[in-house]
Amino acid sequence: MSTERSTLITARPPGLVDVLDRILDKGLVIAGDIKVSLANVELLTLQIRLLVCSIDKAEQIGLNWWRYDTNLTTRAERAEAENVELRERLLELEQEIRKLGAAARVAGNEPVATRQVTTRKVRTKRRT
Repeated sequence: MSTERSTLITARPPGLVDVLDRILDKGLVIAGDIKVSLANVELLTLQIRLLVCSIDKAEQIGLNWWRYDTNLTTRAERAEAENVELRERLLELEQEIRKLGAAARVAGNEPVATRQVTTRKVRTKRRT
């Protein structure tokens, strides 16, 4: 640090901009626990962790969750479109399965799995 800068720092107290610049550059961690008890029985525990720093500093320490948060990235739109497409395809497949099951029952060729379930239901009814 130059002597001019050190004399300026000692000559005047740091302002809000200086404090924010230092916090964003170095980072600030606030951690605390809040516990609520009644008659020595712990009812609630809140653990609070707060990290304030710049994006560059966060990436240096390995925090980059915002890159993968679907609410913050453009990938969210693609993922939502894919989800809609998959839901529609699932509905189509379920309808096709129902149609095949109904056609098999009409033809008298009920699937084996369905027959077994039906047989079990009949047996439980007879026992009661």
